[in-house]
Amino acid sequence: MNKLLTAALVASAGIASIAAIPAQAADGCGRGYHRGPYGHCRPNMGPGPVVVREPGVNLVIGNYYPRRGYWDGRRYWWHRERWNGGWRYR
Repeated sequence: MNKLLTAALVASAGIASIAAIPAQAADGCGRGYHRGPYGHCRPNMGPGPVVVREPGVNLVIGNYYPRRGYWDGRRYWWHRERWNGGWRYR
């Protein structure tokens, strides 16, 4: 009887340790994506604004700089407007 009880306790401890392993939250969407409210795969939120860092220069993409315009990562633009879910510079 003691051997049977010991075997049952060891088996239940093994099952409990396997059940304690966290599940993958991606649900088959892949790295960097998760399931949305309607079951579609959606990208995870990014780390924040992109900053260009050079010695002595910190430029944030999409910011307006006085007397220069909006910085888009390559050059300055005077005008920007919403277009197709993003920004268009002119």
